[in-house]
Amino acid sequence: MKIVIPGGTGQVGAILNRALTAEGHEVVVLTRRPVRDGEVLWDGETPGPWAETIDGSDVVVNLAGRSVSCRYTAANLRAMMDSRVRSTEVVGEAIAAAARPPRVWLQMSTATVYAHRFDAPNDEATGVLGGTEPGVPGYWAYSVEIAKAWERAQEQAETPNTRKVALRSAMVMSPDRGGVFDVLLRLARLGLGGPVAGGEQYVSWMHDRDFVRAVEFLADRDDLAGPVNLAAPDPLPQRAFMRALRSAWGVPAGLPATRWMAEAGAFALRSDTELLLKSRRVVPGRLLEAGFAFDHARWPEAADDLVRRVRGLRVGRRGVSRPRAR
Repeated sequence: MKIVIPGGTGQVGAILNRALTAEGHEVVVLTRRPVRDGEVLWDGETPGPWAETIDGSDVVVNLAGRSVSCRYTAANLRAMMDSRVRSTEVVGEAIAAAARPPRVWLQMSTATVYAHRFDAPNDEATGVLGGTEPGVPGYWAYSVEIAKAWERAQEQAETPNTRKVALRSAMVMSPDRGGVFDVLLRLARLGLGGPVAGGEQYVSWMHDRDFVRAVEFLADRDDLAGPVNLAAPDPLPQRAFMRALRSAWGVPAGLPATRWMAEAGAFALRSDTELLLKSRRVVPGRLLEAGFAFDHARWPEAADDLVRRVRGLRVGRRGVSRPRAR
């Protein structure tokens, strides 16, 4: 298959590109800074020659949008909104104009669209969308509005010959450097991986290999359209999540952090506490109903696998010898 991935140079794009290329698919990545084979220039905002890659493709997986790994200032939140909505609109325009449009358009969305809650899990049928929860920072509602606008841009695109799926993705865990798992593991190894603000908030996650398999599953299933949760079926409180990660690495304990300590840490990392404090209790209702079988359904086993792969990568790097200078 020919698969086009707008915005495919980030962590999730790299995971997909690596796996799909290894399976023999033709993968084209649309990026603002093309440097490798298979990468094509686009700006994520305007039509251009890049649209030719979509005409005749089989699948489009749009991952474009400003990273959430930043301080949630008013300017950054607006940039997140604009980049996600406009890139989705322009992808829709390219699909609509294609003589041979792709059969499916998988559009990245986010599990952040659901409410901050502890009482029950959020699936696609009964889940509560966020934005009106009491007792949370007001700007959290804007994050939900970004997610809604992101999905609405895809819904409103006039692409009658292309099936559309919105990927409400939880955090994708992979052993790659710079990803969310890398950050969490570093905290655990430093002894800082304890409960944050009590640790009762739920963490939803997905193993990288299950993420790839789910994308392929959704690309192949002609009967699935609309929002689909990409999350493992076993979300768990942050306290238990980090305990399992520490156990996988062999760290006996982790220092707890209060809310103000989390604020200070997020500020130092140029990130935001919503990523730590919002309770994302999301489950994959539609995937399970459609018969998708997770290889990594529970976090302790998934963490063990990821840690083994991290250690394997480090051994591999140490084993690469450098040529001697002459």
